[in-house]
Amino acid sequence: MEYTTLGDTGMKVSRICLGCMSFGSSEWRPWVLDEDDAAPIIERAIELGVNFFDTANMYSNGESERVLGDVLAGYERDAQVVATKGYFQMDDADPNSGGLSRKAIDHQLEASLDRLGMDTVDLYQTHRWDDDTPVEQTLAALDDAVRRGKTRYVGASSMWAHQFAEALHTSEREDYERFVTMQNHYNLAYREEEREMLPLCEREGVGVMPWSPLARGYLTRPHEDVDATTRGSTEEHMYEHPYREGGGPEINERVQELAARKDVKMAQIALAWLFHKNWVDAPIVGTTSVEHLEDAVEALDIDLSDSDIEYLEEPYQPVPVSGHD
Repeated sequence: MEYTTLGDTGMKVSRICLGCMSFGSSEWRPWVLDEDDAAPIIERAIELGVNFFDTANMYSNGESERVLGDVLAGYERDAQVVATKGYFQMDDADPNSGGLSRKAIDHQLEASLDRLGMDTVDLYQTHRWDDDTPVEQTLAALDDAVRRGKTRYVGASSMWAHQFAEALHTSEREDYERFVTMQNHYNLAYREEEREMLPLCEREGVGVMPWSPLARGYLTRPHEDVDATTRGSTEEHMYEHPYREGGGPEINERVQELAARKDVKMAQIALAWLFHKNWVDAPIVGTTSVEHLEDAVEALDIDLSDSDIEYLEEPYQPVPVSGHD
């Protein structure tokens, strides 16, 4: 396993962050693994040197956090870096169970810690931007959470670059804890983040941990076969992302061709491309099998030449912004 410093935090994390959206309850999504099937994957990740885990309160309505916490309880807690997120409404009967007000952050962070079985989470992230709450209030609540020892760092997920810049500026002006990470939508088939967000993160020393590094499976098999997967045939949200637009199909074909030439898997080429991007610290890799996890770790050893990277990137065309409003 390779390790890197997460942004400017000084904290060392594995180059692969294990995403835990696929762990929790199959009642939430048919492709999600229940605890008995999820535990061996988390355990194998630790054996392979993965020390970075990302979950969220809304994944399986909290079950993802519980499963991750249960498995990690059998290991040295201080050796693991655990991240979770809050924003989406958790209880339809309680309008304050979502958003980024002080009340929501205080209650939902406490609930996440309870499910994880931890006193402190390493990284607490805002899952989306809250238009209904002034960013000053959100940052003040997050600053208090750090000072109370509930989280060590705070981060953010997909938003417009101007919103992220506003949050960073507000933290500096008010002397609040600043966002140290950005969890954004970025992969070979979706590169709109290269326009503003990624240069901003690089300039500000913000750690980047992209979600959907394999384009929800689109970069793991020929594009005409994507629907054959359980997730591809049941996940309606997949079609909200523009992977099949613009140069997407040709990018998919070039990933196939390069994978065949190097005798590796398509997913490994897609991940290797991200590992070669200096502004990426740790892609969030979600998986439902030990084999695919091992493939992801092996991708760290794949060398792509400048011409390989240029070949993969050349068909890309601008597509609609995806992943946030």
